[in-house]
Amino acid sequence: MANERTLVLCKPDAVQRGFMGQIIARFERKGLKVAGLKMLLIDEGLAARHYQEHVEKPFYPHLRDFITSSPVLAMAIEGDNAVEVVRALMGTTNPQKAQPGTIRGDFGINLTKNLVHGSDSSESAQRELALFFTDHELYEYDLTISPWLS
Repeated sequence: MANERTLVLCKPDAVQRGFMGQIIARFERKGLKVAGLKMLLIDEGLAARHYQEHVEKPFYPHLRDFITSSPVLAMAIEGDNAVEVVRALMGTTNPQKAQPGTIRGDFGINLTKNLVHGSDSSESAQRELALFFTDHELYEYDLTISPWLS
């Protein structure tokens, strides 16, 4: 797959535990580009739109309460196969089963407090990016290191 963008959220636990910089650095060290970045407090409406597939599930109230409990850092991450690469860097959803060297494997606590959210497909990425960013908040630019990454 070619160049694509994906959404990454540093969840409330990442913000509160001071891992935002380390998380961003892992994506940058992999050669991915930050195309948009902002901190925000997710309200209940945005939580319901973001987690629309989970709203009717019994665990949703806990998930909603967690994601709205503290600011998050929303990132638009760009690069070749960004969805797949980001998900590999994050590790599996359950930090207790995530490989060492992944964000969740190194720092995650449990299924809820797993530090990051990343879109699971290109289609989800497009939908989720539109929830958190307007077009004028996403930037097109070239990394000067690009020739060294291909």
